[in-house]
Amino acid sequence: MFALVKIVVSAIIIGGATEAARRYPAFGGVIAALPLVSLLSLFWLYFQGEEIRILSKFIDGVLWGLPATAFLLFVIGLCFKASFPFSLSVALGIVGWGMFLMIQNILFKNM
Repeated sequence: MFALVKIVVSAIIIGGATEAARRYPAFGGVIAALPLVSLLSLFWLYFQGEEIRILSKFIDGVLWGLPATAFLLFVIGLCFKASFPFSLSVALGIVGWGMFLMIQNILFKNM
């Protein structure tokens, strides 16, 4: 039952954000830039009784993924400006995200 509540509440929040983006694209972008998924996940983990140690590791993972996510959005934005099709733009963004993470791990995990 709790899983269903999580799904419904999360869907409502994400749906609201996309509706705002549809009506007001710039404002929707600001809302989408909020760490909605991260905060929702953190909230659900906490509400389920996870230890602070686990929440801290989760936040570390989110922070580790931020640069690659920014790169993904940058690549997709460039592709859109170059009039690439949507699916190709997203695919290139995801590939760029994966490559960025690999390079980041190689450069910084060995330090």
